[in-house]
Amino acid sequence: MNLEAFILGTGGMMPLPRRFLTSLLLRREGDLFLFDCGEGTQISLKMLNLRWKKITSIFISHMHADHVTGLPGMLMLSSQVDRDEPLHIYGPNRIKQYIEETRRTLDMYINYDIIIHEIEGEQTIVDHEEYTISCFPLNHTKPCLGYTLAERMRPGVFHPEHAASAGVPKGPMWSDLQKGESVTLSDGRIVTPEEVMGPPRRGRKFTFVTDTSYLPEISQFASGSDLFICEGMFEHSLEETAREKKHLTAAQAGRIAAEAYEVKKMGLIHYSPRYTDRDLKLLLDEAREYFPDTFLCRDRQKIDIHYCD
Repeated sequence: MNLEAFILGTGGMMPLPRRFLTSLLLRREGDLFLFDCGEGTQISLKMLNLRWKKITSIFISHMHADHVTGLPGMLMLSSQVDRDEPLHIYGPNRIKQYIEETRRTLDMYINYDIIIHEIEGEQTIVDHEEYTISCFPLNHTKPCLGYTLAERMRPGVFHPEHAASAGVPKGPMWSDLQKGESVTLSDGRIVTPEEVMGPPRRGRKFTFVTDTSYLPEISQFASGSDLFICEGMFEHSLEETAREKKHLTAAQAGRIAAEAYEVKKMGLIHYSPRYTDRDLKLLLDEAREYFPDTFLCRDRQKIDIHYCD
């Protein structure tokens, strides 16, 4: 089962010609999740030829313009196609007011259901049979949330030789065992999945953090992430500026990843517009001093999130 992240925008504060504002699409087979929705989100979706009308949920980190100004266009665009499912929007206090007042002011034509969830603190907000999506608090100038998608444990490796030695005929019964179901043989014996399967294996985990000052607690939420997308807005020499504005330096992002347990790789995002594309290497180098498996997110980059085994 594929799990892919598409970086739609990497900038903070203002869009640049080749750097739209922060936004990321996560695709898990037929499920599409959008994290933040800055200016330019629609353009990147179009350039990547992604099926944006299949987005079922949007997760907003906080109510600053560079993270929500792409929403009105997305809502209106979705009315131009047939949409059967409702659109769920999650975010902190005032996300509901923003959407409702924008719809009223622009007299938007909306022909589908929009379900708005105002959330706060640490909690599970989506409880699916195959995964959960949770939020946790960050520390910014407005209420701000980080998000994780964590797949549930998946079955262990199927050993066909064990099934054969147990007398299970090849065919539907093998499939049932791999699904975690016991089977009954023609002689009445019951074979359980534990007899032919290895130990359960963990699923994949994705974490999204932007617009926050340094918090040691972030490492706990990021632990176990196969992909950790984290703000790295400033270089270390501007740490005081970052503290005043409640943002992270690239070095602090590296510390968070290093202090977390088993983060596979981290992508920096939400760059200050003061940095040209060439300047971004400075942020990368500073983060890698703490966490070598760091890379720079680039607009319209695709990242495959693989199983660890």
